Amino acid sequence: MKIAGSTALVTGANRGFGRHLAAELLARGATVYAGARNPDTVELPGAVPVRLDITDPASVAAAAELAGDVTLLVNNAGVSTGADLLDGDLAEIRRELETHYLGTLSVVRAFAPRIAANGGGTVLNILSALSWITFPQVGAYGAAKAAEWSMTNALRTQLAERGVRVAGLHVGYMDTDMAAHVTAPKSDPAEIARLAVDGIEADRYEIVADETSRQVLAGLSGGVAALYPGLP
Repeated sequence: MKIAGSTALVTGANRGFGRHLAAELLARGATVYAGARNPDTVELPGAVPVRLDITDPASVAAAAELAGDVTLLVNNAGVSTGADLLDGDLAEIRRELETHYLGTLSVVRAFAPRIAANGGGTVLNILSALSWITFPQVGAYGAAKAAEWSMTNALRTQLAERGVRVAGLHVGYMDTDMAAHVTAPKSDPAEIARLAVDGIEADRYEIVADETSRQVLAGLSGGVAALYPGLP
């Protein structure tokens, strides 16, 4: 896919990694719709702000009408509640699933037919190394991202025949507000955005963007013992 001359929609583009993605696409010559629940918070010269709450079907439908010329959809919007799977608020756990899984799926369902009608293109879902491995502190987030990864795999097969390529980006912690509390090493989101857009242009189905994700991917074949060596 050629980024220059394409028309992209990035969800959650008003801050964090989404803003970096939108900026990278603009720098490479794309027209960019910047989705945000409050479009007034989009401060990115050249981007077209679009009101979009991915958990609200009416908002998703309105965005699809407004941005009907899209050939690249980047599903970046997300949330991290920190809810504990055993003792946390079930409403917060449900919120994670409704955002990362059902919300992302809702956006794909609205935009994929339009991308196909526009001659084909790409959907990029922003996943995580936590799609593959998880821990109690991020149990709700990891479960939601694992569901999104499975959904990405299913949609990839289903949409291929319609000329829509579905890709997934796996990355560990990035230096954004969502990971501000994390003391572990974090990637530069601007660099990850560059790698993500490189992957889109190279037509990659899976973009493994950092060493953390590469190590976890390599460990999948080793099963539970390799991924969780601390278990008794």
